[in-house]
Amino acid sequence: MKITEPTPGAPCWVELGTSDVAAAAVYYRDVFGWHPATEPRSEAGGYTLFSVGAARVAAATPLYAAGQPTAWTVTFATRDAEALATTVSEAGGSVLVDPRDVFDMGRFAVFADPQGAAFAVWQAGTFAGAELLNEPGALGWVELATGDPETAVAFYSRIFGWTVRSHGTYTQWGIEGADFGGMSTVQERDREDVRPHWLPYFAVESVDGTATRAADSGGMLLMAPTDVPDGPRIAMVRDPQGAVFGIHQAGTEG
Repeated sequence: MKITEPTPGAPCWVELGTSDVAAAAVYYRDVFGWHPATEPRSEAGGYTLFSVGAARVAAATPLYAAGQPTAWTVTFATRDAEALATTVSEAGGSVLVDPRDVFDMGRFAVFADPQGAAFAVWQAGTFAGAELLNEPGALGWVELATGDPETAVAFYSRIFGWTVRSHGTYTQWGIEGADFGGMSTVQERDREDVRPHWLPYFAVESVDGTATRAADSGGMLLMAPTDVPDGPRIAMVRDPQGAVFGIHQAGTEG
């Protein structure tokens, strides 16, 4: 990811909704070295921040709704969550959670694109978003899996103004050419249960070493460490509660 600080339209945060926040904190500490800290205010509902050193990089929350899947949610920065909600609806997407305040930290909303891939947006208050990006242990890339790439390009270009570049069969998203993510088709995936979704990739110093820790700590390797042609070394993992994430060699993205 060529963007290294929260930027409107670009990924700025990633959040895990999980059935067991305490177990997830132990797992991701073992895999990435993250340090957990649970927000003490009761209104926060057990919201737990993960840090690399002093830098906040991600968070975990309990599952708040019946039927909510255990999954990572990618969040994009916006200057105006209310206006974006209107644009999402006009562009064929859905508003899953209306814009609302989080103390004085900022304002968030959750949307789904026309194919059903969910994502969140964040309008910064006192908290801008991830305090470290594109470094080991932090978010380094995001990827949309979709069954309709043409509609996805039209939708995201309209709501965020992303630049779109093709590298062979792979499409990359960016802000004014600074790429931060890509797109693949659901049909390319070899698991029948895959539905349209956003997948976070975390940068790591060693894909092979991190993949081994991820498996030894109770996760499952869905994709063993693999070299992408003309791209980075990557792997894909399912954590013990079922959330899927990717890892990639730091400094080799996009």
